[in-house]
Amino acid sequence: MNDTMLIGLYALAAAGVVGLAGAGALRLLRGRSILVHVLVLLAVTVLAVVAGVATVAQAMFLSAHDLWVVLVTVAASAVISLAVGAVFGSRLAASAVWAQAARERERRLEAGRRELVAWVSHDLRTPLAGLRAMAEALEDRVIDDPATVDEYHRRIRIETDRMTQLVDDLFELSRINAGALHLVPTTVPLSEIVSDAIAGVAPLAASRRIRLVAADSGWPLVRAGERELTRIVSNLLINSVRYTPADGTVHIAAGREHSSVWLAVSDTCGGIPDSDLGRVFDVAFRGERARTPGTDGSGGGGLGLAIVRGLVEAHGGRVGVRNIGPGCQFEVRLPAA
Repeated sequence: MNDTMLIGLYALAAAGVVGLAGAGALRLLRGRSILVHVLVLLAVTVLAVVAGVATVAQAMFLSAHDLWVVLVTVAASAVISLAVGAVFGSRLAASAVWAQAARERERRLEAGRRELVAWVSHDLRTPLAGLRAMAEALEDRVIDDPATVDEYHRRIRIETDRMTQLVDDLFELSRINAGALHLVPTTVPLSEIVSDAIAGVAPLAASRRIRLVAADSGWPLVRAGERELTRIVSNLLINSVRYTPADGTVHIAAGREHSSVWLAVSDTCGGIPDSDLGRVFDVAFRGERARTPGTDGSGGGGLGLAIVRGLVEAHGGRVGVRNIGPGCQFEVRLPAA
């Protein structure tokens, strides 16, 4: 019994030394990846067993041959243990990283949903209150001046159109986020898409004294859904027109590089703060602009650029923004036809 206790104490002491060294190593490596921690932990466990066996073998005064046989056997087992641990440790580390990324993404989506609800609630509550007040004034005949009545009718139409656009944007964004967007890619002449988009934005640009300038040539063919591509170009143009001061210019051009097509919309908005460049495609982001839409009905719900990013990524492309000259430039890259 005394021999057994002595053997146990020898093994415990040897393994304890290795364990303390391993604890120190883990403490020094606490900033490293999960895989590194798993491998170190496995190595400490295996070395503790090896140290215990070697110490006990020495204490038992085994012959050199018998001691070598024991060490080779333990070493072989250690190699197998470390190999298996490394394989499954890497999988565990990958799963942990994926789970952490999923949690971070879920938190960002939840924060985005809360922000979206707050913005939409504001954007709906404000015009609805105005519509109610104007409708009650017309119903109760509080006003009878023809000019004022016409103005109320015009304001009701503008606010109704704006809320309709907001609902359409919300529906489009929900389709993108839910993965319910089904593209039907075709070979589309980019010049025709841009021409139609400019025609649709022209009234808003004229009311704000903004010049729309399109390149004379260089318009390639692109492989994309026609309706979705029209939405991308229109949203980019509308965004640039809204944020460009009066008497400014919005320029649009395109070209082809290898297997991709680029489309650039440049404006004279004065540039975007560097701290906001990474957020312009976020849902409901409007920079420093007030939340209340403009009186001309040109204010948006902060969803246009988020829809652009979703539609571009659905095509397998990418979109970015940078400050250039007197304003900023949005660039979209899509697969070429």
